[in-house]
Amino acid sequence: MKEGWEIKMLSEIAEVGAGNSAPQKKELFINGRHPFIRTSDVGQIRKGFINSSVDNLNDEGIKKLKIKKKGTILFPKSGASTFLNHRVMMEIDGYVSSHLATIKAKDSVALDRYLLYFLITIDAKDLMQDIAYPSLKISDISAIEIPVPPLPEQQRIVSILDQAFAAIDKAKANAEQNLQNAKELFESYLQGVFEKKGDGWEERKLGDSDLLKIIDGDRGKNYPRKKDFLDEGHCLFMNTKNVRPDGFDFSTTMFITKEKDNSMGKGKLEKNDVVLTTRGTIGNIGVNDDSVEYENIRINSGMLIFRPNKKLIAPHYLFEVFRSGIFKEQVKRYTTGAAQPQLPIKTLVNFTIPVPITIEAQQSIVRQLDALRTETQKLEAVYQKKIADLEELKKSILQKAFAGELKEKEVIV
Repeated sequence: MKEGWEIKMLSEIAEVGAGNSAPQKKELFINGRHPFIRTSDVGQIRKGFINSSVDNLNDEGIKKLKIKKKGTILFPKSGASTFLNHRVMMEIDGYVSSHLATIKAKDSVALDRYLLYFLITIDAKDLMQDIAYPSLKISDISAIEIPVPPLPEQQRIVSILDQAFAAIDKAKANAEQNLQNAKELFESYLQGVFEKKGDGWEERKLGDSDLLKIIDGDRGKNYPRKKDFLDEGHCLFMNTKNVRPDGFDFSTTMFITKEKDNSMGKGKLEKNDVVLTTRGTIGNIGVNDDSVEYENIRINSGMLIFRPNKKLIAPHYLFEVFRSGIFKEQVKRYTTGAAQPQLPIKTLVNFTIPVPITIEAQQSIVRQLDALRTETQKLEAVYQKKIADLEELKKSILQKAFAGELKEKEVIV
């Protein structure tokens, strides 16, 4: 260890505590002016500094609560957010949820910002006895060991990290904006294709039986039970998690027995069927084309099969229509149910879509969109790598900082 540095437990250089149980009475938040910071507020920041909260308590609401001072670091200690490793520092005085540990440096030995940067490097999973139960005791957090240099060295480290992270965050924001611009470029072009219809187009309803068939999955007594499922086997039972906004994802799979498959009537995929999710997460889509590795697939009841008449509408053209703003706007307008969103067949059959009369024209549109999508994805990959590299640079700089190896000029972005 570098000369003059010591290893200390967090409790030796900081006051480690927790927030207050959230007041339950709604009237305590009416006309509130005192911030009450929850894990959800911390999650909006992730890593950095917090100066506001969604909920604010009134004077009556804070009577039995202990205020936390500006400079206090918040460290999620219970619930799913514990695994996310969010770390923020309060830039205001306020009140804090009991799901958050609170850490305030002892001014004589440590700087708040030095502790914040160090705690960003701590993975909560490494502190847990059992990761099946995501919670930390205050004693677990208090026992974190931290390298502590003299205060002037802490200030030097903080100054360098502030400058380096500001430069990295600016570069990351630019990369994220470029990534968003690339995505919007494709979406804008896609929207334009279906808005600027020329001669030889017609408006069709999804309920037009000559255009396509809509097939629902089995429900009720015919739906597979626990005993019907296998880790792998005869028939893939497609879950809504397998259908993403731009195609299928089979990173997780579930299967049903041959006997159960044979007993079910509806919901069996054929080649070139288009699948649309219609419950829960609505509007995700996929095409059962030659890229799909599974031959035997059934859908669950949270989605529908659209079986195109290939003489009138190309499957991948239908897929692109479902991706378009024209279709998404109708989905948004007619989805019902706040707690359990759904889009019933009786509603979908009245949706209108623009369709070029000839299959050749449809396929030409698909080829153009495929070409643009390929170029867009290349751009997205470049920006995503840039963002990932910047995050790795942050980790590298932090590692050097707490090993006593940080130089004045650590980052050029």
